[in-house]
Amino acid sequence: MKKNKAMIFWFSLPAVLCLLIMFVYPVCRTVLMSFFQVESLTASLSDWGFYGLGNYSKIFGSQSFRVSMTNMLLIWLVGGLLTLVLAMLMAVIVTSGIRGKKFFRAAIYMPNIISAVALATMWIQYIFNYDYGLLNEMAKVFGGDKVKWLGSDMKFWSMVISFVFGSVGYYMLIYISGIEGIPQDYFEAATLDGANKPRQFLHITLPLLKGVIKTSLTFWSINATTFFLWTKMFSPIDTEESTIVPVVYLYDTVFGGKGVVTRDAGAGAAVGVVLTAIIIVVYVITEKLFKGGDLEY
Repeated sequence: MKKNKAMIFWFSLPAVLCLLIMFVYPVCRTVLMSFFQVESLTASLSDWGFYGLGNYSKIFGSQSFRVSMTNMLLIWLVGGLLTLVLAMLMAVIVTSGIRGKKFFRAAIYMPNIISAVALATMWIQYIFNYDYGLLNEMAKVFGGDKVKWLGSDMKFWSMVISFVFGSVGYYMLIYISGIEGIPQDYFEAATLDGANKPRQFLHITLPLLKGVIKTSLTFWSINATTFFLWTKMFSPIDTEESTIVPVVYLYDTVFGGKGVVTRDAGAGAAVGVVLTAIIIVVYVITEKLFKGGDLEY
C-alpha cells in the first residue's frame, strides 16, 4: 500500500509542479500585481509600489477601456446569439437524417481547420475589399452602390460577421455530439403521440441539451474575452476604436501602443483580473440557469 502511494506521488509530482509553476504562480502574481504600481512585467518585487484599487480606477476611467468593454459585450451578445443559434440549426439539420450528412458536417466545420490569419485575410481581401470584393461585386450586379465594409463605421460588424463564420462549425459539432447522445426512443414515442418535429425539438431536444448549451456559453464567453487576433487582422497598424477589445487594450497598456506613453503592467494585470472575473460570473450564472436537464443512464 505504501509503495502504491509513493508511486502515485512520484508520478503526480511532475504534473503538479507544472500546474503550480505555469498556472497557479502566474495567476497569483497577476492578481497581486493588479494592486501595485508596476511599470514592467519583469520588475522585481522591490520595485513594486502599493496602489490599492488605483489600477482598477485607472482602467475604468479610461475611455478606450470602456469602448473596448462595449465592443466585447457586443461580440459576446450579438456574435454569440448568431453563432450559437446558427450552430444549433445546422446541428439539427445535419442530424435529421438528410443525405450527405458527412459532407455537410465536414463542409461547415472546414473554416475551423484553416488558420485564423488566413481566414481573416480571405474575408478582408476577397469579400470586404472595396474595389473587387465579393459583396461589392454582388451589389454592382444588382445595381447597388459599393459599401466601405472596412470603413470605420462598418469595420466592427464586418469583423464580427467573419468571426461568426469561422466559429459556427466548432459549436455545431458540440451540439451534434449532444443530439446524437439522446436516445431515439424518446423521438419515436413522441412521434407515436403525434408530436411534430418542431414540438420534439422544443420539448425533447432543447431541454436535454442544457448541459451542452452551458458548455457552449462558457466556451463562447472565453472566446469573446480573449478576442485578439481578429482585431489585429482588421486593424493591423494602429489600435482603432471600432475594433478595440479589452485584451488589445491590455496589450497596449503593458507593451505600448497607440496613445500609450508610459507602460503600466499593474493596470494590465487589473484588466486581466476583470476579464477573469467576468468569465467566472458568466459561468456561475449559466450553472444556475441551466441546472439539470442532462441525461441519466
